[in-house]
Amino acid sequence: MKKSIALIGVIGLILCFSIMMTTGCAKKSVVKEQPVTGEQKAAVAETTKEVVKESPKAEVARVEEESVREKAASAEMLRDINFDFDKFNLKPEAREILKQHADYLAKNADKNVTIEGHCDERGTSEYNLALGERRAKEALKYLKELGISAKRMKTVSYGKEKPLDPGQNEEAWAKNRRDHFVVTP
Repeated sequence: MKKSIALIGVIGLILCFSIMMTTGCAKKSVVKEQPVTGEQKAAVAETTKEVVKESPKAEVARVEEESVREKAASAEMLRDINFDFDKFNLKPEAREILKQHADYLAKNADKNVTIEGHCDERGTSEYNLALGERRAKEALKYLKELGISAKRMKTVSYGKEKPLDPGQNEEAWAKNRRDHFVVTP
C-alpha cells in the first residue's frame, strides 16, 4: 500500500510538472504608445465628468460660490445704501441710488429684489433686527413710490449678524449700517 501511495505521489508530481511546462509563462508583448489626439482627450475628459460626481461638501462649496458670485453681480447693478447711526430715514444720496435701482428694475421686469437691512454691532440683537427691518422697509417704500411693484420686492433684516466690515471703529460701523440689494430672477 505504501508503494501505491508513493507511486500516486510521483505520478502527481510528474503531471504537475508537465502541465507547468506545457502552459509556460505568458509572453511579453511590446506596446507602442501612440500620440493622443485632442478629440481623444476631450472624450476622456467628458467621460470623466460623467463618472465622477461631486461630493456633498464640494457641491455645497460650489453652490455657496455661485451665491457669492450672484450677490457680487447684483451688488454691481444695485449698490448698497447707507444710514446714519440709529436712523432708518433715507439720506439724499440714498434716494439717488434708489432712483437708479428703480430705473434698472423698470427695465428688467423679470427681476425681483430682496432688500437686506443691516446694522452695526452696537445695540442688542433684538434692537438691531428691528432697526434693520425698518431700514429695508423704508427702501421698499421709496421704490414703491418710484413705481416698482411691491410684489417684486421683499425685505429681510440681518441686524448686526452679517457685518460687511468686521472692524470695531466708526469707519467699519458706517459701512455696516446699510441696505443691501439682492437681485433674483
